[in-house]
Amino acid sequence: MSREDREPDELFEIRTNFYTGNYQQVINEATKLKVPQNLQTEKDLFMYRSYIAQKKFGVVLDEIRPNASQEELVAVRLLADYLANESKRDTILRELDGKMGGNVKNSFCLLMAAYMYYLSENYENTLKVLHNADSLECCALTIQALLKMERLDLAKKELKRMAEIDEDSVLTQLSTAWVNIGIGSEKLQEAYYIFQELADKHTATPLLLNGQAVCHIAQGKYEDAQTALQEALDRDSNDPQTLINLIVLSQLTGKPTEVSNRYISQMKDSHGNHSFVKDLANKANELDRLVRNYQPSVPS
Repeated sequence: MSREDREPDELFEIRTNFYTGNYQQVINEATKLKVPQNLQTEKDLFMYRSYIAQKKFGVVLDEIRPNASQEELVAVRLLADYLANESKRDTILRELDGKMGGNVKNSFCLLMAAYMYYLSENYENTLKVLHNADSLECCALTIQALLKMERLDLAKKELKRMAEIDEDSVLTQLSTAWVNIGIGSEKLQEAYYIFQELADKHTATPLLLNGQAVCHIAQGKYEDAQTALQEALDRDSNDPQTLINLIVLSQLTGKPTEVSNRYISQMKDSHGNHSFVKDLANKANELDRLVRNYQPSVPS
């Protein structure tokens, strides 16, 4: 079916803003946009997921009842609960293990379950859940999991499947950029152009600016990377990916230790449960252990 023959997509702007990381705009549009009853739940899901992306978990937990009649709303509420309460995460994942062994067919529910596995860095379970899902979002998350597992070959195959479903989709374009970054070399510039085109066409969000910065860093264009990351920081001073990339860039460019330490402190303050912070703490503890073990037993 050609684009001309398709029905108008009343959620196009909301969907596009969500995928490109413009979460406040999603909330603004969803609040005022009137849609037919059959699109109401989908609109609300994008709105609630945008609140989750902004770490406003309470809004979702307050507005959606645990026993809501629509399973998609229950699924997005579970994601908010998972992210809001670290002490409950293992329990929630165990419950998911039981549910995923059943006959869950709803593509959105599968996506939410897979995303929780992805956040817990259980990429094998992520792929198991997504195995029979065929929405573009499920394909995109599959690609992200495969890239984390360094299975670029399989990520390329999944990207080909996405392009066959809808090559013009913003998600397909973003997935193409991610795969191109994984390939490296001349594909880095192609990835950069995708992020730049999306930023020009829509809004230069931290998500898109970080994509550009990663391309610049991989190409050794550190000044350009600094410019992109500074703009991302101006738009959201607590975005974790921006802070992580600034830490990496500070190390690569040999900036004073206090510069990277400042970003590390900000990560610890704003994102204490982030895997990057936990990994950093584990490495620091391991270094301390090695230092203690190699201290001379006899004074020199």
